[in-house]
Amino acid sequence: MKSAEIREAFLKFFQSKGHTAVPSSSLVPQDDPTLLFTNAGMNQFKDCFLGLEQRGYTRATSTQKCVRAGGKHNDLENVGYTARHHTFFEMLGNFSFGDYFKKDAIHYAWEFLTGVLKLPAEKLWITVYASDDEAYDIWNQQIGVPAERIIRIGDNKGAPYASDNFWAMGDTGPCGPCTEIFYDHGETVWGGPPGSPEEDGDRYIEIWNVVFMQYNRSADGEMNPLPAPSVDTGMGLERVSAVLQGVHANYEIDLFQNLLQACAQAIGCENNDEPSLRVVADHIRSCSFLIADGVLPSNEGRGYVLRRIIRRACRHGHKLGAEGSFFYKIVPALVAEMGAAFPELKKHQAHIEKNLRLEEEQFAKTLDKGMKILEQDLASIQGDVIPGEIAFKLYDTYGFPLDLTADIARERSLTVDEEGFEKEMQNQRERARRASQFGVDYNATIKVDRATEFTGYEAAEGQGSILALYKEGQPVDSLNEGEEGLVILDRTPFYAESGGQVGDCGQLLASGSRFDVRDTTKAGEAHVHHGLIAEGCLKKGQTLTAKVDNSIRHKTRLNHSATHLLHAALRKVLGEGVQQKGSLVDSQRLRFDFSHPEAVKPEELAEIQQLVNAQIRANVATQVELMDLDTAKARGAMALFGEKYSDEVRVLTMGTREADQPFSIELCGGLHVERTGDIALMHITSEAGIASGIRRIEAITGEAALNYLLNREQQLEQAAAQLKAKPEQLLERLESNQERTRQLEKEVQQLKKKLASGAGGTDLTADAKEVGGIKLLATQVEGADMKTLRELMDQLKQKLAPAVVVLAAIEGDKVSLVAGTSGEAKDRLHAGKLVNHVAQQVGGKGGGRPDMAQAGGTDTAALPSALASVHAWVAEQLGQD
Repeated sequence: MKSAEIREAFLKFFQSKGHTAVPSSSLVPQDDPTLLFTNAGMNQFKDCFLGLEQRGYTRATSTQKCVRAGGKHNDLENVGYTARHHTFFEMLGNFSFGDYFKKDAIHYAWEFLTGVLKLPAEKLWITVYASDDEAYDIWNQQIGVPAERIIRIGDNKGAPYASDNFWAMGDTGPCGPCTEIFYDHGETVWGGPPGSPEEDGDRYIEIWNVVFMQYNRSADGEMNPLPAPSVDTGMGLERVSAVLQGVHANYEIDLFQNLLQACAQAIGCENNDEPSLRVVADHIRSCSFLIADGVLPSNEGRGYVLRRIIRRACRHGHKLGAEGSFFYKIVPALVAEMGAAFPELKKHQAHIEKNLRLEEEQFAKTLDKGMKILEQDLASIQGDVIPGEIAFKLYDTYGFPLDLTADIARERSLTVDEEGFEKEMQNQRERARRASQFGVDYNATIKVDRATEFTGYEAAEGQGSILALYKEGQPVDSLNEGEEGLVILDRTPFYAESGGQVGDCGQLLASGSRFDVRDTTKAGEAHVHHGLIAEGCLKKGQTLTAKVDNSIRHKTRLNHSATHLLHAALRKVLGEGVQQKGSLVDSQRLRFDFSHPEAVKPEELAEIQQLVNAQIRANVATQVELMDLDTAKARGAMALFGEKYSDEVRVLTMGTREADQPFSIELCGGLHVERTGDIALMHITSEAGIASGIRRIEAITGEAALNYLLNREQQLEQAAAQLKAKPEQLLERLESNQERTRQLEKEVQQLKKKLASGAGGTDLTADAKEVGGIKLLATQVEGADMKTLRELMDQLKQKLAPAVVVLAAIEGDKVSLVAGTSGEAKDRLHAGKLVNHVAQQVGGKGGGRPDMAQAGGTDTAALPSALASVHAWVAEQLGQD
């Protein structure tokens, strides 16, 4: 079976078993600070397993795109050199959220592998957690796997429940035993079954893993049974494809064979299964999918990992003989191979190719810089070994592979300290591991069994009963006057922060009691009101009147609606490669972060602003519709960054229609204006870069925008009045004044030069003295700046050659110094050492070339004696008495 057929068969099988097919989530995890990239199928269902989120189904199946190339899960260095390591892979999974458990999960796995895929039962080996008798009995007594092919794996990682067959979401929280299915490749391949001394061999390969989440581990290590045990399974598509296609390495499957051929063609080499060719074929997948999901190369975080992967691919391509940029040329082949399963590849193909090409070109420049650094380091080393720290610096900072540094070393009869390099690499891995220890205590999360009904779409005021109260993170029955805390209601008009829009503020009121709400957030499906008891007290079960501060909410609505119009305008002007990278919408302003490889040009900003305000003036009614997620996507609705969506979603349509498509259509649960004209006006206040490939626009709307422009107009009129011009003449007057200023500065510089040099320097040359056959001049020049001193120095060196010249000038409380040599004096004296000798006496320091150097100081009173000391210093250097 081909890889695409296996993927389709898997999803259809589990759909036939009552599972809902859920699309792959983004490689950029949403609302999960514990992950750098999505690395397992269960990531998008984490809140379902934690009991913080309930969906319209209790069984799910998916084919999840995963990346392991940074942080805790990092396979990067092994990719290309082993049979099964990848930076990108697909994980096929089926999940149960408190529905079926061990029996059904095991039966489903066996039925699919032996019934649908037709794998020989005798080739399959099973592992279970040592104490999981239930799973063992299901495999042995119900499935019929003989005892000799079922292996119990205990705590083999040095601690209780630390086992290859025990899974945990973190140090605390949901966890449970695993059962794994291995495929036996046969006696012709070296290796032993799992748990044996030879288990690292390639004979027995894990193809399926089932996690039984049945415990909740507390901070003290106690294992408490979960009220609704769940199932999380995973089957690697690449691994099972290799088994079904009768090959040993993942790179030999149909999917990779087509990519390897495309890589060889782009590079201009033979498709001979070289490790470097495998690297390129693997990396084009991870790089393309990451860019499609909005990651761009940068110097930090996810963008830094992407940059490393791209550069690693480029290095291996050039090692195979590639010339110029080649990596981006492989994207069409990847789209042809995987675009049907993952349409985002096709949608963003041009954007992917552009960013890969730009990064390749940037790397070529960086390579040149690295070579210069290497040359400097080589000049300073002692002996015939390049230290490991230097080799690592070149690798980590400039992307130099160790073998490239070694090649350069061989040309110079040097070697590289590879052991020292590996030590530095290990130190980096340790730093990365420490950085990935997020230490999240999932039991500390506020958990509420019931969801809050949000009534804020219809009104800004309503009644609600208190479901729970929290003080300092702990549940309490009451909150008293002066105490800060959290209030959770069964119904509330308060919007909880999400999708970039800040939470509402306002008041919760009861007879004699008032709770001032400063912010509103979400905990699962509950809305959490953060604030302070201003008077009286609140008790659990009490009914309150919830009143949102509507004046603040109104301004926030304007900014949020303008954000949607801005997003659409950006994509129209800059292209569909623009993806939202974050937003902040409050009552004061809107902030919108987006992907774009360069600064937005002034004329582009003007066009974007004009487009938005044209939609505002059109005053079109805003439409909000509820529909299922698939229908929304089919209509072209975009999902906003950081937002989670259920099966039923709110689709926001704004602006005029063109070719039956609205100006803006997005999924959004936020609060918005009734008509675009309500926004009144949007004005962009700034545009800047905040990271490599990420830009930020800030803007204001409504009355704030009008006041801003009125203030700017007043400033314009005041500036014009200062220049005795009308506002419309201001630019012309400024240009005229600037030209006049430049002309005056030029005249002043000429006068300074003339004053300093006298008649072409003739007055100064008369003060020169001879020391050892060389003319020496050390003098102060009145009214000169550093530029004048340098020009005058050049004149005097020529006139007096062979000569040593030291010139000084005082500007305010600072001393400027230049020193130079000419003729045979250049071989006998070093200008940099001379100027530093003088500078130290006037409270400064300096240096430079043997023939020209400059310095500065702050002790103006010491300058005469410092200049007087030059004669003795020069005489000593020349060996004169």
